[in-house]
Amino acid sequence: MTISLQKSDKGTYRQTIRIHQHTLFADVAASLGGDDSAPDPHDLYDASLAACKAITILMYAKRKQIPLESVDIEIERDNSREAKGVYVLNVSLKLNGDLNDEQRQALAAIADKCPIHKLMTAVSTEVHSVVV
Repeated sequence: MTISLQKSDKGTYRQTIRIHQHTLFADVAASLGGDDSAPDPHDLYDASLAACKAITILMYAKRKQIPLESVDIEIERDNSREAKGVYVLNVSLKLNGDLNDEQRQALAAIADKCPIHKLMTAVSTEVHSVVV
């Protein structure tokens, strides 16, 4: 899979991101010289965790026939120690539906098994950059 990115003709730092048939954008806040026209890269990173958790929960609930209607997720970022190697994401899950405690606990547990959660917490990521 390849993700391509080019500078957008709109804005100082705005980037156009293409993934398969999808187009997304990234920018930075005005306080950093950007136009705040799109999420910044940290937002996209954090949002990938929220999306993965929600999709994983929904798929699991469907497979196990748990009466989950929807999932609402909020992620609060604490990047105050990022320069020291600590990046904290506090995740709040709201599980909507007629669920008992056992089902809620199972869904909460499965959320931590989503692939992005694993990538962020249990996998060593290598990034190899080359100039072409």
